[in-house]
Amino acid sequence: MNSIVITIREDEEYIKLGQALKKAGLVSSGVEAKVVIGDGLVTVNGEVDTRRGRKLYKGDMFEYNDTAVQVEK
Repeated sequence: MNSIVITIREDEEYIKLGQALKKAGLVSSGVEAKVVIGDGLVTVNGEVDTRRGRKLYKGDMFEYNDTAVQVEK
């Protein structure tokens, strides 16, 4: 499994799951993010989450397509 880290912008407390997938380079568009999240292909902190607007904070981790992504501030 691959592992990468993304950083929340300094002026924000969280990043939404759909935005995080794009920032990590795992999807190319918001539409693609909506589909993979809606299809239950993304896990957040070990559990499937189908909410594109799920807020991710520092320390959260999500996985998609054999890649684990750590959220940092």
